[in-house]
Amino acid sequence: MPDSADHSDPGGSLQWPLPQPTPASQAPLRLAVMASGAGSNFEALARACGDGRLHGHVVVLAVNRADCGARDRAGRLGIPCQVIDHRHQPSREALDRALIRLFEAHRVDLVVMAGWMRIVTPVLIGAFPERLVNIHPSLLPSFRGADGVGQALAAGVTLAGCTAHLVTEQVDAGPILVQAAVPVLADDDRERLHARIQRQEHRILPLAVSLAARRLAQG
Repeated sequence: MPDSADHSDPGGSLQWPLPQPTPASQAPLRLAVMASGAGSNFEALARACGDGRLHGHVVVLAVNRADCGARDRAGRLGIPCQVIDHRHQPSREALDRALIRLFEAHRVDLVVMAGWMRIVTPVLIGAFPERLVNIHPSLLPSFRGADGVGQALAAGVTLAGCTAHLVTEQVDAGPILVQAAVPVLADDDRERLHARIQRQEHRILPLAVSLAARRLAQG
């Protein structure tokens, strides 16, 4: 595995695969982001677009909670944000149909689930096949589902990390795009380990989006 360690991080990391440049001839990607929480991955993706690491721009953020931190970040970054509260939808499928209408109105190329705390249905997956990217705080296929960091600590593993993958109907089981590994330190608790994993999420997510776009372009 190529060594792409972040030497500023005492926890270290490994990243695979190494970054690949996006051809400048391609039109910039039109990205939508889905978030439920603080929105740090959303902001990392937006900043990667802004500084040229990712050839695209975030055209809309969808949140399912009006009080989530991601919405505040969107305001600071000048990115349109739409609240689609799952509690006001009659079903998961209805929520996904509302998301589809939003994304189609913004002519989105790819959709990134960056801390979206709802299980999506075949309705959304079928509308954006191979175009839904998710970030998960574990080295999949280990520790799928909720609280991947807590699961890793409970299992006593010495290596944790994060995975960016394409979304399929089976939760956290789609094709892996990028992974980064983070050693578990002796004094780690959930908060410390999660913070180090999140730093790697911010690094690999723009790369994963670029690779997903390449897959689509190559058929």
